[in-house]
Amino acid sequence: MTKKLSDKDKRDWLNFLNSSEKLHSKDKDIEISNKTKILERTIDLHGFTLEEANKEISKFIENCYLNKVKKINVITGKGMRSKNLNDPYQSSDLSILKHSVPEFVKNNSELMKKIIKIDFDSVESPSKGSFDIFLKTTK
Repeated sequence: MTKKLSDKDKRDWLNFLNSSEKLHSKDKDIEISNKTKILERTIDLHGFTLEEANKEISKFIENCYLNKVKKINVITGKGMRSKNLNDPYQSSDLSILKHSVPEFVKNNSELMKKIIKIDFDSVESPSKGSFDIFLKTTK
């Protein structure tokens, strides 16, 4: 099904192409009440083994903490295609990154010194393949 573009849509598109307006970065400062800024970063752990994911998230949290990042969005996927689900000798809950990465972080005392909160509600949601980590402010 093809729809014909209206003249207004065409003008809007041409205006956008000709403007010097920049697109917003995914790594952005979110301004709250014009005083506080929350610097946010995202890490995508798709395709990592459990060991690799744990190493990456450790390094990422340390780096974000040092760079005054306040919120980390961790993309793990929902685990729907995890090969570990076919292995009866592995835990279906803790073998996939969605559950194991936040548990790894929670059980790492050095990382938890830098963390205010891990959004475990998102981890438990079957419809989400990501969760947030909120970091403390560096001294």
